[in-house]
Amino acid sequence: MKFANAVVKYRVPIIIVSLVLMVPALLGMIGTRINYDMLDYLPSDMDTVKGQEELMNEFGKGAFSFIVVEDMPDKDVAAMAEQIKTVEHVDTVLCWQDMADITIPKEFLPEKIYSAFNNGNATMMAVFFDSSTSADVTMEAIRNVRSIAGKQAFVSGMSALVTDLKDLCEKEEPIYVGIAVILACAAMMIFLDSWLVPFVFLASIGMMILLNLGTNYFMGEISYITKALSAVLQLAVTMDYSIFLWHSYNEKLEKISDNRQAMAEAIHETLTSVLGSSVTTIAGFIALCFMSFTLGADLGIVMAKGVLLGVIGCVTVLPALILALDKPLQATKHRSLIPDMSRLASGITKVFPVFIAVFAILVFPAYYGYSKTNDEVYYDLGECLPEDIDYVIANSKLRENFDVASTHMLLVDADTSSKDVRSMIKEMKQVDGVKYVLGLESVIGSAVPEEVIPDRLKEALVSNKWELILVNSEYKVASDAVNSQLDELNAILKKYDKGGMLIGEAPCTKDMIETTGHDFRVVSAVSIVAIFVIIAVVEKSVSLPFILIAVIELATFINLGLPHYMGQSLPFIAPICISTIQLGATVDYAILMTTRYKTERIGGADKLDAVRTALTTSIPSIIVSGMGLFAATFGVAVYSDIDIISSMCMLMARGAVISMICVIFILPALLLLCDALIRHTTLGMSGVSSERHGHIGRPLHSS
Repeated sequence: MKFANAVVKYRVPIIIVSLVLMVPALLGMIGTRINYDMLDYLPSDMDTVKGQEELMNEFGKGAFSFIVVEDMPDKDVAAMAEQIKTVEHVDTVLCWQDMADITIPKEFLPEKIYSAFNNGNATMMAVFFDSSTSADVTMEAIRNVRSIAGKQAFVSGMSALVTDLKDLCEKEEPIYVGIAVILACAAMMIFLDSWLVPFVFLASIGMMILLNLGTNYFMGEISYITKALSAVLQLAVTMDYSIFLWHSYNEKLEKISDNRQAMAEAIHETLTSVLGSSVTTIAGFIALCFMSFTLGADLGIVMAKGVLLGVIGCVTVLPALILALDKPLQATKHRSLIPDMSRLASGITKVFPVFIAVFAILVFPAYYGYSKTNDEVYYDLGECLPEDIDYVIANSKLRENFDVASTHMLLVDADTSSKDVRSMIKEMKQVDGVKYVLGLESVIGSAVPEEVIPDRLKEALVSNKWELILVNSEYKVASDAVNSQLDELNAILKKYDKGGMLIGEAPCTKDMIETTGHDFRVVSAVSIVAIFVIIAVVEKSVSLPFILIAVIELATFINLGLPHYMGQSLPFIAPICISTIQLGATVDYAILMTTRYKTERIGGADKLDAVRTALTTSIPSIIVSGMGLFAATFGVAVYSDIDIISSMCMLMARGAVISMICVIFILPALLLLCDALIRHTTLGMSGVSSERHGHIGRPLHSS
């Protein structure tokens, strides 16, 4: 109670300090760099990641793009290439004119080299940048290249993708937060008993969200997914804590006339309950940190920090604001629109065997769909963008005009003999789906002697340590075909140079597929074990963790199984994150009901009365919590044009509703079915009588 009394006593300084902290928080948020490149989160010990570092260290090259130019004369293409070379951070521009001295007629170039860069009315050039794929300066360079290239030219490559992604995110993010706030506020106004209190909640939660985003500055940078989701998720998840404090405060006011004393007791009660509730949610987010694909740690740390700040705000800033605005809050109270749930609770408990059967029937198809959805995710990051965005159009032009869907880069030891490199290139050309292989040896031949190869081309393709070779493929990034192709190319490369490296978007994506497949299993296991232990400690039971997790896992299987039955493909990161987030965020619904069931059972009620009372008193809180999470995420899911954001928000919104339904209808049935097991495996319940047959009309124990 000392803490609670201190909060009440120093309520005005708390509000002042909170407002002052918003200034550094805002500066911290602005100063936090946002990373838009998913491939940056691969483990640093992978060959593909090491290869990218070698490319930068030895060649001064990081990002890479193809530019497709349509309906432009050769001399204008050459002039445009010269202009592009002047753009800051553009390192090299390669077009067919660079393959030999400009005085050499194009007819003397090997036919395959010329046709690789020209097709009908379309010409292609390759651009290397001296900065990394997602560096801010690279994105600025992409914008400058596009402005020079004009409407007849189309810029592809990962840097173009992250540039478009950044522009789209920055346009959408303020609207995400606005939609989440408006819909969450509407849900609270409908389901709570005051017209004004939702705005007070939003002020308190908003301060904690800004504080969370501001403290991300100390992480150096965060992912765009983390930035886009963290505010919405923190709002949705921590809203429960504010609701609990408000309800507790109003209950205390009925018994205590002094509103400050009532608030002190409400803070004390809320702190105890919210700490237990938040631990499961934090555990769910911390489980993401066990991913070797470090995007999980990025999202997990920020969200765990957000929940912790949400708890702190709920027992400090919110009570101070409520006391400051107590008179208008009490004046704007209205009757809750949620009706009395005793009739529904009686109906559910009467026919509980039906819900046991529903549980048994749903388990297999839900799990089957869930396992299939994990196999049907997509990894091509371009698929998360709308079809009319510049990057997607450029990739389409590259495929239509040159039949190129992905580009790989080989780093071959510079000491490897020209004869071996030619043999290697010859073998690679025979691999299915390889369009062509471009290296110095591809240009040098009987028609073009080495003496006429321009120095700038040699410098672009050979360093003291490595020779750089480009392989253009007909197969799309992340497809099974390109992954098989990469295995063949890697085998050929290692035959000629054991230390050689195969790098690029497709090889990095292949590594990401293998990494996240392992991560999914690890994260699911860690989150289940962690939450199992927490429930076992909170409920002092061996059996209850199995029952509660079974209910929420069924809800998760249904949620993540639906995309398979609906023919939808999810972005790869969605199932990994949602399986953990849904378990951590919604298991609280089950804990709330189970705790009340235990209290009633220990108090002498028979199992039917205990479950009915627990259900009657818990349903309003579960509905408010579930609909709050739904409201905060559903609008973002419908609005966003970025499929990763849209899919994850839709899964969270749907998961909240499915978990809510499962807890209300299936958990009571399992509690009734397993009552004897629960009594014998739960501390403090061994002395509870086996059964006292109550009557349906028996009055409920007071809540």
